Amino acid sequence: MELLRVTVKHNNKLIGDKIKVADTFLARFRGLMMKPGLEEGEGLLISPCNSIHMMFMRFPIDAIFLDAGNQIKALYRKLSPWIGFSSLHRDVTSVLELKAGMIDNSGVKIDDILIMERIRC
Repeated sequence: MELLRVTVKHNNKLIGDKIKVADTFLARFRGLMMKPGLEEGEGLLISPCNSIHMMFMRFPIDAIFLDAGNQIKALYRKLSPWIGFSSLHRDVTSVLELKAGMIDNSGVKIDDILIMERIRC
């Protein structure tokens, strides 16, 4: 299984080092639904994707919306299980779903660029 290590380009701050990739229809559809939670460093990169919902989710998440160059275009903090959702973002190609609180803990902001390195397990 391949995982990603995600850092912020300008300061090398670690966002996650156990980020799974959902790049098939089934993996994108399933996402994090029905999972019990995320541990530190875990997350899910959904690609392609330009909006998300929280139906069938058991825990809140943070979501980072990225364009094709991995530049942050939108941030959603602590999306609530079952009722949370995002707007449709036509300028993004992927969404990074993380443990709630990671946006604030990492200090990322709109226009930051994320570096994604593949890790072999």
